[in-house]
Amino acid sequence: MAPRVFLITGCSTGFGNEYVKEILSRGDHVVATARTSSKLSFPGTTSSNYLSVDLDVTSKDSINAAFDAALQKFGRIDVVCNNAGYGLGGEFESLSERQIRQQMEINFFGLLDCTRRALEVMRAQKPSGGLIQQVTSIGGQVGVPLFSIYNASKFAVEGFTEAVAMEVKPEWGIKLQLIEPGGFRTDWAGRSMDFGEKKCEAYDHLDAKTMMGKRHGSQAGDPAKAGKVFYDLAVMEDPPLRCIVGTDAYARINKKMDDYRKNIDRMEKLSNSTDVDGYKPPS
Repeated sequence: MAPRVFLITGCSTGFGNEYVKEILSRGDHVVATARTSSKLSFPGTTSSNYLSVDLDVTSKDSINAAFDAALQKFGRIDVVCNNAGYGLGGEFESLSERQIRQQMEINFFGLLDCTRRALEVMRAQKPSGGLIQQVTSIGGQVGVPLFSIYNASKFAVEGFTEAVAMEVKPEWGIKLQLIEPGGFRTDWAGRSMDFGEKKCEAYDHLDAKTMMGKRHGSQAGDPAKAGKVFYDLAVMEDPPLRCIVGTDAYARINKKMDDYRKNIDRMEKLSNSTDVDGYKPPS
């Protein structure tokens, strides 16, 4: 079997960095991208298995140039992993308009633009097909205090991807996948995180910087092990739409599902009280 070709965004640190190492160790080819790709360095790279390219997800020109370079080098792209993103912490009222829009530009709109180009490439290549992986978060399924806009960006990716996965024709062979990590020992909670610009004194019971400072470096997750999971998900014959990654995330989603079911059952009568009299659902 010919080596697969992966294109990964956000490869400077964390999940993207570890994913590239895993891909290379498995004998596949990788296009590693970052805003400054000249700083990227990985063991085991050769002129035939690796390409580093600048990619800024907030620039359509940058996205298109990176995909063009990947196609020129390898001729096709089998897996695109939209991993680029960051966390914005702080109580909602402390976040500036600029910060809120920047969070959505990178985590959501940048991912949309990369996904659009990936769909076009995968549909046109011969044979057509491929996998688009969206790295969201358990925060795309469960709200977390002090991360309202980060949650909003990840919840948006979840709904967008679930819908698009049902829009593509089966014969195109294009799959979409949501990867939902919990807490991992990456730079996400460290130098990569941004915090509210204007502390709102009414929220003296919350301090995002202190909370994340204590959490940074003590999370359960090992990023190198996550890289292996990302790869295993990419090469599955029948890849799932969603996969939780991390013991903390696994526990949290199960609690939410239990709570969800209890509330649905509790509200059953009210939820089903609004049909027009005599309405019959279509068979």
